Amino acid sequence: MSTSTISKANGEGAIALSKQDSGKFWGYRSPDGRVGVRNHVLILPTITCATQAAKQITELVKGTVSFIHQHGCAQVGVDYEQTFRTYVGMGANPNVYGVVVLGLGCETHQARSVAGEIAKTGKPVEVVSIQDHGGTLFTIAQGAKIAAKMVQDASMQRRELCDFSELIIGTECGGSDACSGLSANPAVGVVSDLIVDYGGTSILAETTELIGAEHLLADRAADEKVAKRVYEVIKAMEDRAFLMGVDIRTGNPSPGNIKGGLSSLEEKSLGAANKAGSRPLQELIDYAQTPTKKGLVWMDTPGHDIEQLTGMVAGGAQVVLFTTGRGTPTGSPIAPVIKIATNSAIFEKMGDNIDINAGTIIDGTESIQSVGRRLFDEVGLVASGKMTKAEILGQHDFGIWRIGPTF
Repeated sequence: MSTSTISKANGEGAIALSKQDSGKFWGYRSPDGRVGVRNHVLILPTITCATQAAKQITELVKGTVSFIHQHGCAQVGVDYEQTFRTYVGMGANPNVYGVVVLGLGCETHQARSVAGEIAKTGKPVEVVSIQDHGGTLFTIAQGAKIAAKMVQDASMQRRELCDFSELIIGTECGGSDACSGLSANPAVGVVSDLIVDYGGTSILAETTELIGAEHLLADRAADEKVAKRVYEVIKAMEDRAFLMGVDIRTGNPSPGNIKGGLSSLEEKSLGAANKAGSRPLQELIDYAQTPTKKGLVWMDTPGHDIEQLTGMVAGGAQVVLFTTGRGTPTGSPIAPVIKIATNSAIFEKMGDNIDINAGTIIDGTESIQSVGRRLFDEVGLVASGKMTKAEILGQHDFGIWRIGPTF
C-alpha cells in the first residue's frame, strides 16, 4: 500500500488512492461489520409533519443530513410495509453513523418502531417526538443537542482500508438520450462487472425501463427461479400501468427522451440494460430490500429517478452511478451519486452537476473499456472521501415509491 495523501477539500478528509490501490478504498467500519463511505448523522423524520423540524436541526448542526417527504401516515398493508422498510433502510445504511428519529407522536409509522429496527445494527439511535417534547421549538432544541453529540463522536472515527467486496453500488440512468446505450451505460456495465469480479454487489433498478429487454436478463439468471421472477416483475409493472388505462410501451419514452433521440421503450430498455454488464443475475429483490447475495442484483423499482435512487440507498447501496444524456442535478442525502454524461455537449453545458464525461466514447477518443476503468477508479476515490458534484451542491433528493392509496 503506497503512502496516502489527505485532501482538505471536505470536512472528513478525502484519501487519495494510487493506481496500485485498485480494488481498495478507505471506509468507515460500522458496528454490524458493514462499511460506509460516509459517516453522516441522519435526522430521520417518520412523518411529513416532522420534516420541517428535521430540516431546521440540520441547519443548526453541521454534519447532519435529512430529507423532505410526504409519507408516514394513512398508509396500510404492503404500502405501509414498504415505507417502513425504506425508513429503516435509510437509517441502517452503513454511510450513516447515527440516527435521530424524529416523529410527531400520533402517526402510523411510529418513530420508536423505526428506531428499534435501526438500533439492531448497533449504531447510536435516539427518538425525539414533537408531541412528547411540547412542540416544535423544544423538539428542535432536544434533537439538535443529541445530534451535536453524535456528530462529535462520528468525527473521532477514522477510515480503514477496505476491499471492494464490501461495496454495494447502485446503477441508474435518467434523462436518457440516443447516446446512453452507446457510451455511459456500457461504461457503467464495465464497472458493474469489475465490482462483481472483486466480490462486491451491483444493483440494477428501473423495472419500467427494462421492459422489452427482460428476455436478455432472464437468459443471464443464475437459476430458473430468478428467470421466472424476471418475467413476473415485468408483467406486474405493465399490469399496474394498464390499471391506469395506459400501455406503458406506447407511453414511454418521456418527451425528453424522445427529444434526445430515443424512438421507443424497447430502444430505451436495451440501453438501460447495458448498465448491468455481462455477469449472471443472482437475485431479484423488492424495493428498498437489502441484497442477500453478492454479484449482480435487480431491484424492482419504478423508473422515477428519485424513487429508484431512494430504494437502492435504502437497500444498502453506498455509492450510486447515475448516467444522463439530458442532464440532471439529482443526488442523495446519504450516498454520493457520481453523475456521468453520455455526450460531451451535456458535460460542457452542465459541468457544475456532472462528474464524469463518457461522451468521449461517442467522440471516438476513448473506448468503453477505458471510460469504464476511469469510472471504476473514480468509485474508489469517491468511496474514500472525494465529494461528488451533487454532494457539494447539497442535492439531498428523496422520494418513496407509493404503491397504495392514502386512507
